[in-house]
Amino acid sequence: MGPAPHDAPRDTPRSAPRSAPQGAHGTPRDVPYDEWRAGTADPAFSQWLRSRCEPEWSAVVTHPFAASITRGETPADAMRRYLVQDFQFVDSFTALLGAAVASADSFESRVPFGRFLGETATTEEKTYFHRALAALGVTAADLAAAAPEPVTADFIALMDEARTSLDYPLVLAVLCVAEWSYLGWASRAEEPPPDDFVHREWIELHEGPAFRAWVGFLRGELDRLGPALPADGQLRVLDFFRRAVRLELRFFDMAAGS
Repeated sequence: MGPAPHDAPRDTPRSAPRSAPQGAHGTPRDVPYDEWRAGTADPAFSQWLRSRCEPEWSAVVTHPFAASITRGETPADAMRRYLVQDFQFVDSFTALLGAAVASADSFESRVPFGRFLGETATTEEKTYFHRALAALGVTAADLAAAAPEPVTADFIALMDEARTSLDYPLVLAVLCVAEWSYLGWASRAEEPPPDDFVHREWIELHEGPAFRAWVGFLRGELDRLGPALPADGQLRVLDFFRRAVRLELRFFDMAAGS
């Protein structure tokens, strides 16, 4: 997939931490990247972004709703609500991929986005949605009439904000959270996979060598560009990354009915 991908290792299951270092105003302490990397064995920019988003990141990838998908135990009504809302992202996510093609700084970086856009966003995943929603009893009319939940609308707004910025690192930040966090929970699925294709194929779309390479590419691009950004630029990328993580957590909470 274009440039050699950053390794996307399997996340080790663990409980979400209950607290994070707090700054003067009660927000997670934003240790500058240059300060942080001096004291860590893995100074990747993407790792700094993820580390600044605890405990929310771990809460996303260990979320009970995501875990229920990996076990094939999500109730039909909850899975229906989740997929109907997730489908609301398809257009904005596709447009965000287009913004990545437009704003990337080299041909070599544009190619993986174009490939993913053609092979996944418009074929495999969209086909899955139509089959899965039909199996869950959702008609085309139901889907057309579905209103976005508040968290869905907020996530679409963030995608659109990143897209219209045409700022490549900001586009990468939102895409990376969407894909890396899903790899995080899907990689926790144990064998044998669920019999129900609605659960099984959703896991398969977000796990496996091709998806790991895709996540590795996104992380690798952030790792390539992030260290050279000025400090305020790094914090702006962190802001978009953190907002996306918090929205992922809210989205799972919504799906779970909490």
